[in-house]
Order: sequence, then structure tokens, then C-alpha cells
Amino acid sequence: MRTAPVSLQGLFSPGRLKRPDAWSLGIPLIAAILALPVLVIFAHVFIPASDVWLHLRQTVLQDYVTNSLILMGGVGVGVLLIGIPTAWLVSMCDFPGRRLFEWALLLPLAMPAYIIAYTYTGMLDFAGPVQTQLREWTGWGWGDYWFPQVRSLPGAIVMLSLVLYPYVYLLSRAAFLEQSVCVLEVSRTLGAGPWAGFRRVALPLARPAIITGLSLALMETLADYGTVQYFGIPTFTTGIFRTWFGLGDPGAAAQLAGIMMTFVLVLIVLERYSRRRARFHHTSARYSRLPRYRLRGRHLAAALVVCTLPIVLGFMIPSAQLLLWALRTPHMWMQPEFLGLVWNSVSLAAIAAVLAVALALILAYGKRLRPSLPVNGAVRVAGMGYAIPGTVIAVGVMLPFAWIDNTIDGWMRDAFGISTGLILSGTLVALVFSYCVRFLAVSLQTVEAGLAKIKPSMDDAARSLGTPPRQVLGKIHMPIMRGSLLTALLLVFVDVLKELPATLILRPFNFNTLAVRAFELASDERLADSASAALAIVLAGIIPVILISRTISRSRPGHDTPA
Repeated sequence: MRTAPVSLQGLFSPGRLKRPDAWSLGIPLIAAILALPVLVIFAHVFIPASDVWLHLRQTVLQDYVTNSLILMGGVGVGVLLIGIPTAWLVSMCDFPGRRLFEWALLLPLAMPAYIIAYTYTGMLDFAGPVQTQLREWTGWGWGDYWFPQVRSLPGAIVMLSLVLYPYVYLLSRAAFLEQSVCVLEVSRTLGAGPWAGFRRVALPLARPAIITGLSLALMETLADYGTVQYFGIPTFTTGIFRTWFGLGDPGAAAQLAGIMMTFVLVLIVLERYSRRRARFHHTSARYSRLPRYRLRGRHLAAALVVCTLPIVLGFMIPSAQLLLWALRTPHMWMQPEFLGLVWNSVSLAAIAAVLAVALALILAYGKRLRPSLPVNGAVRVAGMGYAIPGTVIAVGVMLPFAWIDNTIDGWMRDAFGISTGLILSGTLVALVFSYCVRFLAVSLQTVEAGLAKIKPSMDDAARSLGTPPRQVLGKIHMPIMRGSLLTALLLVFVDVLKELPATLILRPFNFNTLAVRAFELASDERLADSASAALAIVLAGIIPVILISRTISRSRPGHDTPA
């Protein structure tokens, strides 16, 4: 039997081989640029140790590791003890004020950790109003009584737990709301009461979400600088600052950042491993209204205390104290300088938010359009920045940008006798780039969730009419998902307003933001003067918090009204 000759030209014709287009090439390139700070930090791990690094290893490295581990362990226990019970109560129980607690329990998320640390220090220190009033009532003097020391490692654990528990609460509540009512009804028919149903059924089903929330809280703990620096606790973040600015050794600071990143990678691996090993599944698609437990008597009183305390301690008391201080110091906010700080912060946050959402939109749509292994991997790498502390990202941005500036300046001097100075490092370009690297994941997750709700058939219909991908994204997808885009913009906007360590390292000379100003004044023990800047940051974070709560309330399948 004769066969037709095979034409090599036909096999390798343009119709047979699909050439890469702008989407499949551009997305890995964007991801590589965004991953540059992380790659720079990793590269410094293999650089031979300097004298400064040897000194750090022999003297303070053990303190950095020990304090960071203790801080993470304490905050982990704290956020779990607060976040899980409150999420269970507002999701599965019925009691007066439940709808108010649903969103109010997220309010501490708007309070940066360093601000709550300053506030409680001002209230509870020896010269603060609490101890002053106590001495007036009792007639005691110095050394006559014992009072908890706020500026301590346990104090930092409490401060961070009060503002980071919403991560666990947020994801735990979403997991509880998404659980099928059938499994809960079956547990009841088998004689399981509310406690047994929570422990044996609901908690295992929500475990992946709880671990994810815990991982986010621990990453934020590891990234914190303002709280530990103000309390005088040596951790990796304070060590990086001291090595960079105090000892003047960027290489040793990068090596410290490299070790710090191993902690972050361990958290990421544990979180992924926990989700992979989870084998709890819903057995039904039935999602009717949840059978809430009606609380009465002592159970009602306990629920009210459990839900009220985190709000009072994590938001109401600090906010009231900040407002009181701000009213006492009108000279700090009734002046043009304060308006300049507001303008710097708002404009910088707006630019970073728009760029981060635009990049997220390109990456998410490219992943939808070209779902190949390189593209999916590139998008995942680009979204890792949120897991990296701002201090590490700032160091990773400064080193290559400074090299680029020096290279360009040297070439211009040799070729034209002109000094270009700082083009990237020491300018807003480096600062905005670090924000995009740090907070891209926040916008990327929101945009991907919005795109997932659009049926692929809409893309196919538009493409069949000859509409190119760029117009499909601009004319069809963006109008449909404008709610998701607005949410992503607000989330990145508030995160940039609160970001402190990256801003401290990368900001240009004579350029301040609200976060930096609040930190500088509090570091000089001018706590009342720092209140107006801190209060402005807190107020800006309330709107996204309420939007997040409304989104979660409407997330339960089969419900058009908040659960």
C-alpha cells in the first residue's frame, strides 16, 4: 500500500506552528520585571560574607531569629483564638447585634499595627492617663505597684493580634458561609450538638481557609517594622534597617533579607501543603438558609463579650484616643504642611493603585486568554510579592536601581561629560515600583475573581464577530467587572497608605507621607502630634473594610440577601 510523501514544509508551515503573540510573550516579561527584587535578594545569599555579616551572625542574628519566631508563634495563637470563634458566632448563631458584628469585626483591619502600638503606649505608659489616674486614686508612687509593660515582646504580640485577627475571621467566615447545610443537618441527626458540630464538621471543612488566613497574618507579622522598632524588639525588619542605614552595608542587609525570606517561603509551603492534604468535601449542592443556633442566657452573654472585646480593644479605644489627641493638637492638621502630607499620600496611593490594577488586569486576562504553563507560572510568580515584607522588597528594588543609575551616569559622563544623577533610585519611580511588586497580589486576586464570573462563551462570541482580545477586554469585560476593579483599587489604595518600611527606605529626600510623618512623630515621643496623620490613615481604611464585609455576606450560593 503506497502512502503519500510527507512534506516537511507542510509540517512546519505557519498553519502548523502557532507563533507566540504579544500576550504569551509579554506576561512572562512583566512577571520577570516584577520578580526582580526577589531574585536580587536570593542572589545575595550566595555572595561571600563580609565583615559586617560575620559581626551580625556572631552577635544579633540569634536574637533576630528567636524574637521573630516567638512573635509569629504568639500572634498565630492570638489570631486563631479571636478569629475563629467570632467567625463561627456571626455565621452560625443568631443573637442581638449579629449583623452589626458581621462588619464591625473587620474594623481593626483599618488600624495599622504601628498606630495601635503608639496609641496604647501613650495610654498605658507610666506618664499615660491610665497609670496617672490610678496613682491619683490610690496615692501610690513609682515602684509601689505592678503594671503590665506595653513596650515588650508580649505587648507587641497583643498589638499585632488585635489588628491581624481579621485575616482569620475574614476567611473563616467565608468558609463557614459556603458550607452545605446538609452536612450540618446530618451531624445534628447523629446527635451532635452545636459544639460537636463545630469541632467535628464545620472546623475541618474550614481548615484550608483558616490556614490561609493564619499564613497571611503571620506574613504581616514578619513584615511589621513600626511596632517592633517602637517597642525596641530586635527582629529581622529592624535588623535590616540598622544594617542598611546604621552600618552602611547593603549587601549584609540583603543577606539578612534573604534569611527572612526563607521564613516566608516556609509559610507559603505550609499553606500550600495544608490545602493539598485537605480531603473534606461537600456531598451535596444544596445550599439553603443556614440553621442558626439561637443563643440565650449565659451563651448570649458570652457571645456578646467575645464579639465586642476585639472591636473595642482593636478599634474603638485606639480611634477614640487618636480623635481626642487630634482635637487637642489642631496646630498639627490646620496648616498647609498637613495638606501637603495628605496630597503626597493620596496621589502616591492613587498612582500605585491604578498601575497595580492595570497590571493585574493584563496578567489575569492574559492567563485567561493563553492558559499555558509558562503564562500560568509567570502570573503566579508575579503575585508572590504580597508574601514578601516591604523591607525586603525595598532592599531588592534599591540595589538594581542604584546599579542602573550608576551605569547610566558613568556612561553619560564618559560619552558627553554630563551627570544624569538619580533617575530611578531615590525617586518616586522606585517607590511606586515597590508598591506594585508588594500589592499586585491584592488586585490580582480580586480581578481574577471578577473574570472568573464571566462565562468563556462571551469571549468566543466576541471573537467570532472579529473583535480582537484588547477590545474584548476594554468593551466587554471591564464594564461587567467594574465592581471588582473598584474594589481592587480601594484595597491597594489603602494598603499603600498604610505601608511604612518600603516608604521609609525608598522615599525621595524631603518627601513625606502620612504614614512616615506619624512614625517620625511617635518615634520622637510626640504621640499626640502624630494622631492627626494616624487618624487620617484609619479613616481611609474604613470604606474598603465595609465593602469586603458586604462581599462576603453575599458570597453564599443560593442567597441574594446577606447571610
